[in-house]
Amino acid sequence: MANDILITHIKGLAQVRAVGVEFLAGAAMGELPVISNSYLHISKGLISDFGKMEDLPVVQGQTLDASGCFVFPSFVDSHTHLVFAASREEEFVMDELLEKTLERANEIIHLGTGAVEIKSGYGLTLKDELKMLRVAKRIGKETPLTVKTTFLGAHAVPSEMKKEDYVKLVIEEMIPAVAEEKLADYIDVFCEEGFFTISETEQVVEAGKKFGMKPRIHANQLHNSGGVQVGVKTGALSVDHLENIGDEEIRLLKKSPTMPTALPCAAFFLNLPMPPARKMIDEGLPLAIASDYNPGSSPSGNMQTMLSLACIKMKMTPEEVFNAATINTAFALELSLTHGTITRGKVANVFITKQAPSIAYFPYHFGNNFVDRVILNGQLIN
Repeated sequence: MANDILITHIKGLAQVRAVGVEFLAGAAMGELPVISNSYLHISKGLISDFGKMEDLPVVQGQTLDASGCFVFPSFVDSHTHLVFAASREEEFVMDELLEKTLERANEIIHLGTGAVEIKSGYGLTLKDELKMLRVAKRIGKETPLTVKTTFLGAHAVPSEMKKEDYVKLVIEEMIPAVAEEKLADYIDVFCEEGFFTISETEQVVEAGKKFGMKPRIHANQLHNSGGVQVGVKTGALSVDHLENIGDEEIRLLKKSPTMPTALPCAAFFLNLPMPPARKMIDEGLPLAIASDYNPGSSPSGNMQTMLSLACIKMKMTPEEVFNAATINTAFALELSLTHGTITRGKVANVFITKQAPSIAYFPYHFGNNFVDRVILNGQLIN
């Protein structure tokens, strides 16, 4: 059982929300509630109480002085490919996969992430896709991270197979096998020219839904591929990438509960246009930000870097990016009741920053780790 922790003299306790606020959209994304000169009481692994220092209660437990520092809820990274070999060509050796993924998991913990989605998709055989998902599940057991898993068998087509044969394999063999072991919460498809069409995406997604896997879609990364349309049609929790979306996609998303998700590091690394965040928010949409941590197009799981890129390249405000990477990503992973905000009764996943003059300082203080101490599930990690 986690010991009580009392964080005192917090310069700013950020992202304090009432129960029932699930996500933020439009102008509301620009508002980030902060309690200055405050305390936070953590008990039994949960957020117990918080308030102004003048109302500090007498409680037993470990006390941490956060003078000059901010406290945030841990980042929720709703799109990663955390399980991969040293390169895509290497054989997927189970122990090595686990060891390398544990290293990455511990890396992102110390950079402020407390919950993460992990996809398969580099195996492209039944055996290797299952192996990736088993490793992803182990990460949730062997680290304090909250882990959600996604089956992305339809990520690419193996060179030795015809696409129609591979789609059939994904639907008829892979999905049932993944479901039998309860390895995936979600199903995903790379809906993109040269990969999987709208029709193929819908077939795979609907097959996954029959086994209880909710959809999330790789959409509109390289082209205006119809990914947003099929995501909305199939009730996807999120459509991710969105470098190439227009007015029609924005109009569709406004009428749906699907969370638009930007992956700024992938756009930056591939020199693609950035998702039109300003237009989307100004049109009243919500927006989430995730890392897309993977070896080929986004070789970083540092959510702090994602916030910086979103401010500098996507013209978002510091308040908007913190909302996008906590409450909105928690919604995209169905974690709204437990993660993403400082709310009484939620899981005590928080980090204490290094000393700083303001919240605006963090995303513009590019390239340095602003996380000083991490608490996950009520336990002090460092």
